[in-house]
Order: sequence, then C-alpha cells, then structure tokens
Amino acid sequence: MTKIYNKLIRDKILEMIAREGKTYEVETLNDTDYKQALRNKVVEEAQEVSAASDDDLITEIADLYEVIDALIAIYGLSKSDIIQKQHERREIRGGFDKRLKLISTSD
Repeated sequence: MTKIYNKLIRDKILEMIAREGKTYEVETLNDTDYKQALRNKVVEEAQEVSAASDDDLITEIADLYEVIDALIAIYGLSKSDIIQKQHERREIRGGFDKRLKLISTSD
C-alpha cells in the first residue's frame, strides 16, 4: 500500500524507512521550494506544539527549533539579529509575562 506524504522530512528519515523494509520516492527541493516547504513545516510543527501533552512539549519545541534553525540558515539570517529583533519587538509590544487575554474591543 502506498502512503502519500508530500512534505519535508528530516535527513535521516529515509534510513529509518529503509530499515523497516519499505521503499520510497523522494525528490530534492530547489531553494525556492525548500523555503516554502520550511514555511509549511514551521506551521506543522507549531500545531504539534499546540497539541502536545506536557510530557511531549519539550520534544515538539525541539522539532520547531530545528525548522527555525533551517529557516535561519537558508535565508542567511543570524541568530543574534533575530534576538535583537525579538528584544526590539518586546520593547514596543511587550512580552507575555502578564498573561493577558484580549476578549474584545469596541468603537
């Protein structure tokens, strides 16, 4: 039975599939498609963080970080620039320390 995935996978997944005695079809993405696949993957991983149990949370966050690291690399960004931007945005918009949930606004 063939199962269709059509998604970005980690580098060692093919070895794991082969060890299970399965065959696979794979393609190597060009930069444009890889960038889009990473953007899709970050959404997938963020959804897994959202759905994770407390026990699985660290694993799912680690997976999300892996995708973020790949995005940083392919776009030639630096972690220090990202941290600086994070601090700038926190200065302007604040963080989440106060645990505020906006219920509504009115005109």
